[in-house]
Amino acid sequence: MSFEDVYEKELSFQTDRRKASVEFIKIVSDLWYDRSIELVLFRNQLIDRNVSEILNLHEYAGEFVQKPISIFDSVEIAQAIKTLNIPAAKLDIGKLTYEYHLEDNGHQDAISFVSNKLKDAPDQNGISPKDVVLYGFGRIGRLLARELMTRTGQGNQMRLRAIVTRGAVDQTVLEKRASLLQFDSVHGDFPGTVQVDVENSALIINGTTVHIISANAPEDIDYTTYGIEDALVIDNTGAFRDKEALSRHLQSKGASKVLLTAPGKGVPNIVHGVNHTDYDPEKVDIFSAASCTTNAITPVLKAVEDSLGVAHGHLETIHAYTNDQNLVDNMHKKYRRGRAAALNMVITETGAGKAVSKALPSFEGKLTSNAIRVPVPNGSLAILNLSLEKVTSKDGVNAILKKYALEGNLVEQIKYSLSNELVSSDIVGSPAPSIYDSNATIVTEDGKNAVLYVWYDNEYGYSHQVIRLAKYISKVRRYTYY
Repeated sequence: MSFEDVYEKELSFQTDRRKASVEFIKIVSDLWYDRSIELVLFRNQLIDRNVSEILNLHEYAGEFVQKPISIFDSVEIAQAIKTLNIPAAKLDIGKLTYEYHLEDNGHQDAISFVSNKLKDAPDQNGISPKDVVLYGFGRIGRLLARELMTRTGQGNQMRLRAIVTRGAVDQTVLEKRASLLQFDSVHGDFPGTVQVDVENSALIINGTTVHIISANAPEDIDYTTYGIEDALVIDNTGAFRDKEALSRHLQSKGASKVLLTAPGKGVPNIVHGVNHTDYDPEKVDIFSAASCTTNAITPVLKAVEDSLGVAHGHLETIHAYTNDQNLVDNMHKKYRRGRAAALNMVITETGAGKAVSKALPSFEGKLTSNAIRVPVPNGSLAILNLSLEKVTSKDGVNAILKKYALEGNLVEQIKYSLSNELVSSDIVGSPAPSIYDSNATIVTEDGKNAVLYVWYDNEYGYSHQVIRLAKYISKVRRYTYY
């Protein structure tokens, strides 16, 4: 075969792949908007993806499971899901496709395979939608708004109804709020529409009204005047950190649950996937989603603790600078944080080492911790230096983390990276709170000490953990197949 023939064959195959991707995107959209069935590919979102992104995700999936997973396979499984009468669910089509090939001779066709795999899916049409209020509209608040509005679908899970801010709500303020939501220097443009409704003091996001409420105190608000009932208030202001202060939200008419997007005192500190089931939303009204760093390290620490045991260790966080640091040198209530954030590496403290024990009690007193803020606006790295109770190797540790990333209760939390070239900008936009850098792992020759590198998007990855916990609190979590 000549070079020209080979090239023509490659062009033809590439065309077929891209056409299959277009068909796949349509099925993903139809399932989501018509039947509230959300497809993901090894926990990577598929809604609103373009053709090239879909093909790149399939390439990652194949490398991850070390078995080719083609777009043609995904189309076949997706068509089977569409054919069957499956209730509202969240399904990992990468895992289904992988298992379909493993059980190649066990089923007549894709329809019989999917039918058997999902035969126990419960009918969850009885889920009641939950009104959500964002109390504060900073970095985390805006990312939560983006995700809540992008994933609204038929609106049968969580519905963003209002955003509470301080100060006057006039046309200029609304326009500025809209612009900050629409455009972001780190995360890019919002893939939707944002309009201003001055008369009703609201933003129209993707055609849906979200009220902007001005208030100086939580208890002053009557959400019912906006048609909001039994709402989950997600507090991302950082102003209220303990049970007493957060309880003020429950004095508002129309609010029934509170979720703090920071470590809290006197309330359950939750790392979703690790300890969320320890607390019943029927009995607990106030929750904390802990910190971004705690959410990054706790899933990995649980995997290592359960498999090898951890005697003690040290956490060093290389963290992006945050809004509480100064842009130029100036006074600050904490040492070093007053120095110019974008020009300096700044040693500071982190409570993440101690906070781990709130989700994993076995780590009480085991971890010391510190942090270095560095001149990047987003994307952080946690370095875990662990003394182990069982002897292991680099391959042994990596095998454990890969298993936890592929199956079990932490598949949404741990992403297993195969890249030799991973840097901080690569992990911006990852929905997983823990990106385990398998190629950076170090284990001593005696197998008793391991150094693990865990990347995390301290804004986006954390926001997804908040949303996962919010769904649990709101009892709108659908059947999942991971």
